[in-house]
This record gives sequence, C-alpha cells and structure tokens, in this order.
Amino acid sequence: MFKALLVDKKEDQYQTRLTELDDSQLPEGDVTVRVEYSTLNYKDGLAISGRSPVVRSFPMVPGIDLAGVVEASNHDRYKVGDRVLLNGWGVGETHWGGLAQKARLNGDWLIPLPDQLSARQAMAIGTAGYTAMLCLIALERNGISPASGEILVTGANGGVGSFAIALLAKLGYSVTASTGRPSEADYLKRLGATTIIDRAELSNPGRPLAKERWAAAIDSVGSHTLANVCASTRADGAVAACGLAQGMDFPATVAPFILRGISLLGINSVTRPYEERVTAWQRLCSDLDLAQLDDITQEVGLGEAIAAADDLLNGKVRGRLVVNVNR
Repeated sequence: MFKALLVDKKEDQYQTRLTELDDSQLPEGDVTVRVEYSTLNYKDGLAISGRSPVVRSFPMVPGIDLAGVVEASNHDRYKVGDRVLLNGWGVGETHWGGLAQKARLNGDWLIPLPDQLSARQAMAIGTAGYTAMLCLIALERNGISPASGEILVTGANGGVGSFAIALLAKLGYSVTASTGRPSEADYLKRLGATTIIDRAELSNPGRPLAKERWAAAIDSVGSHTLANVCASTRADGAVAACGLAQGMDFPATVAPFILRGISLLGINSVTRPYEERVTAWQRLCSDLDLAQLDDITQEVGLGEAIAAADDLLNGKVRGRLVVNVNR
C-alpha cells in the first residue's frame, strides 16, 4: 500500500482526498518509481480544486512533476536504483502523476536525475524552473543576449517568474519584474531583478503599439498582459510565452510583428524530446545558483497539499511549493 492524493468526479463535483492505494491499482507503464518529492504547480492546483477541466480521466492522481528512485523497470534506459525525474507528458491529467508515494510510468517520459541535484532540489526547480530555462534557451536562439538590453519577466512572484529572474540575472541580464505584490519587491531583488513594476501597467487593455521598453520578455500570464508586453517590445525583440494565469485569450494586433519585427515564441514544456529535456536540466545545473532554492521554495507534506493548492490558485504562494510525499 502507498499514500496518494486522488481526484474523483461525482455528479460534476470534484473531490480530492488523501488515501491509500494498492500497487495493483497503478496504471500501465514499464518503470515503477518510488517517489521522494513532487511539486504543486498552477496546473496541479486546477486539477486538485476542479476550477478548470485539467483532469481528463477519473480517478486521477495529480502531480505533473516527480523525482525518485526506480523500483522496477522493463525499460532499456533504466534499472532498479536509478535516480530519475519527470516533467509533463500528461501525468496528473491523463496518467497518474507524482502526488503519491509510487508512480508507474512510460520510461520514455523520464530523464536521469542530474548528479548535481538531490530529489528535493530537482523538485524545487520542477516544471517551473525547467520551463523558465526553455524560455531562456528560446530567447538565446533568437539572438537575445545580455547586451541586447532589459528583459521583462511577468508573473514574477510565481514559480516560472522567480526562476526566470534568477537565471537571467546570473547570466548578466538586466531584469524588470512585473508583479501584483509590491510587498515582495525585496524578494524579487534578491533573485536579481533590477526594476519592479506593478502588473496593473500591463494587465488592462492597451494600445496596439506602445512605447518601446524592453528587448525581450518571458511571459507566464497571457491575455492582455501578453498583448501589452508584445506592444512594448523593442524592434527585433522576442517574447517567450509559456503561461495563461490571466487567461488563454490574446487580444492583440499584428502591429508589433509587422512594424517592429518582434518574435512571439511559444514554449511547450510538456512533450519535449529527450535530448532537449536533458540539455535544459544540464543548463539548470550550471546556470542556476542552487543556493537561491531555499529562498524560492516552501515545503509541504502530502496531506497538506490540498489546502496549499487553494493558496496557490489564490495568489498567496511565493515561488515554489515542494511536496514531500513521505511526510
């Protein structure tokens, strides 16, 4: 038997509870992992609360991230005792995920846990840090460098935003952080932000083309914020879009793209090829100051995750929530 969070749906009502499951109930897969740590991401909060139809089949163990040790394997790449991690691939949505003490998975979804990281550190980074790194790599491929100028990060107090600031600052970029929580300015400056702006400057309907302000941006908010970010990006700049905290809509015009030649880069962190995932995690090991993880991270036990998910969705969480599934 092992402990897990289980999401079920009865008469259109979501119910999430901490329960015990038997190994025989695990879904199909060629690798079984003894999970040590998972995380709570925005998508996990939606799955646990039922505020959005993230879960596609029921019952479901949520959790889009996990790190742990291989307990059984029929996959060529992994053997018993290997340390592994997983981000995305529909776990927690269509396949049982990481908010449990065990997970059975398709081995192709896993990558080796880098030697430089503990399981807790890997989950402190999680999908948020991994996505921030994919955004940074995308900007670099589009010619953005520290010499290009100021980089904007929206949703700065969230997981992706926090890691984006830390990574950019470590590499020598000048970073402007957009936040709805000005009281967290000291935290953002510790991460490396040089300028703090109120998200209200970007979150309302704006002009099709605004004054040029930043060379590039990493946006995890979407909707009017993303439209205004694009409208204020300098000529030949780039915007990496990876989230939809404000909404899925994009109420913009083509003006920034055809008059200033900016690039809008969509970031899919869910189904990246193995080589890209390994590269991103190698870059995280070298480009992230791991000493900052304690400032970015809060830890909760598996039984505390349901209440913490509500706090996350209500904007009460700073940085990352790591879930110790054995606590």
